[in-house]
Amino acid sequence: MVGMISVYALAAVGLSMQFMMIINVLMTLYIVGGNALISRFIGEGRKKRASSLLFSLGVFASVFSVFVSIVGYIGSENFYIWMGSEPEVVVQGALYFKIICLGIIVLFIDALLYNALSAAGDTSSSLYIKLFSAFLNAFLNYVLIFGHFGFEAMGIEGAAIATVISYAFNVLAYLALLKLPRTKLNLIPIIRIKDLKRVWKVGWSAALDRGISSISFLVFVSIITAYGTAELAGYQVGLRIEGIAFMPGFGFAVAAMALVGQSIGAKNKEKAFNMGIISGRIAYVFMGGVGIILILFPEYLVGFFTQDSATIIVASKYLILVGLAQIPLAIMFVYSSALRGAGATQTALKINVLSLWFLRVVPSYFAYKLGYEIIAIFIIMNIETLIKGLIYWYIYQKRAWLDTKI
Repeated sequence: MVGMISVYALAAVGLSMQFMMIINVLMTLYIVGGNALISRFIGEGRKKRASSLLFSLGVFASVFSVFVSIVGYIGSENFYIWMGSEPEVVVQGALYFKIICLGIIVLFIDALLYNALSAAGDTSSSLYIKLFSAFLNAFLNYVLIFGHFGFEAMGIEGAAIATVISYAFNVLAYLALLKLPRTKLNLIPIIRIKDLKRVWKVGWSAALDRGISSISFLVFVSIITAYGTAELAGYQVGLRIEGIAFMPGFGFAVAAMALVGQSIGAKNKEKAFNMGIISGRIAYVFMGGVGIILILFPEYLVGFFTQDSATIIVASKYLILVGLAQIPLAIMFVYSSALRGAGATQTALKINVLSLWFLRVVPSYFAYKLGYEIIAIFIIMNIETLIKGLIYWYIYQKRAWLDTKI
């Protein structure tokens, strides 16, 4: 729907996802460590300890989000300028991102509750909440972007408002869910500083990993931005469509993280190892299947997002290439999450930093400077994904990560 406003609005919203990656880095401080510890508590049969940790993390996330909102709101326009965006993209992006920043608190709490329930083994509740939220978001987009049912057409600002309202619904639904007796987690108002320190001990390296990765992605996207708005919009559209293939990978990555952590908490390392293997195999099948669709029908898929011919050409090239990389991407998703579920965040940090900078960002920069077309950047990206997938496979098979202490 944003693509129907203008190619500038489409590029602006797409680029905002890169800034959201930075915000996700800050969430990692409490989410990854929280997941690892909650899953171990559940595996040990300590539901009350896990529930009190969830409450502690909720308080921390709420306070932390206020500072993030202020910085994001004040600096929203500068973010787009620093990325080298065209003036109209800067204008549209600032309108969108300022509203998103005002709702950061619901994004923080939503991410915490979703991940905590997943770590406890409850993914089905999140499924129904997210399904309804997705339909709500789409309906509000239709109403607020274009102006229906008596509402004024708000364009890109309407898209931002719809997103924040949808996240707020998620939070209310999760809080209601946590009050039910059958829920695997509750909110017990006890704050244990000791447990928070354990979370941060795991979380700092995961946050540093995502922080450096996000910076590398920002640099990578700025290289694509230098090619022009059509190339940037095409990349962002392709990335959104590739998200269809991501979803099975993310789903089984969550499964691997939760089941590995719970198995280690139950002192069963062999089961922990096998949970990652099984999750990975299922992810290969799903993501490989979606990859075939991306290769065969790229222009048809892109047509849902935009009718701009230059954007369609770029996005179609992107989809064909990433379709070939879905299986190594599945390996990367599942095995990296399994390592994080075991608390081995420092291993993932080393792999991601070295791979992204030396195999993706630096080669892409030289390819741009040497005058290669945008397709060369996409090829470099795929090669980096393949190599990183192989590295994770090798590390996982060595099993040393099973002995990680939290």
